[in-house]
Parts: sequence; C-alpha cells; structure tokens
Amino acid sequence: MKTAPKRICIYPKDVQTITGKSYRQSARLLQRIKEEQNKPQSSLVSIDEFCEYTGLKKQLVENYL
Repeated sequence: MKTAPKRICIYPKDVQTITGKSYRQSARLLQRIKEEQNKPQSSLVSIDEFCEYTGLKKQLVENYL
C-alpha cells in the first residue's frame, strides 16, 4: 500500500494555520527565515528550517500539514 508523499517545504498559508497569524505576517516570517539563512528571495523554506527558527517540534508542524 502506498503512503502519501510528505512535503518538505512550508508556505505562508501553512504558517498561518500553525501560528494563527495573518497571511501577511506569515509571509514576513518566512522572509525573515530566508534572510537569516542567506537564501535567495525565490527559494523555498523547508519544514526543518522553519522548526529550527521557531523552536517548534517537527512532529507538531507535520500534523498540521
């Protein structure tokens, strides 16, 4: 039986659901993570990077996705 593939990147809508912040605040949070990681603006933020920055456990975040 096949399992559903898991995502490795996180989007502002996901951050909004997890944190309860507005979409714009969530997008800014992801932008700050990119800046801290010295990533290009067009790059994606991984779930691991998000968890490291926010201090949330990966399992809790994956439950929301």
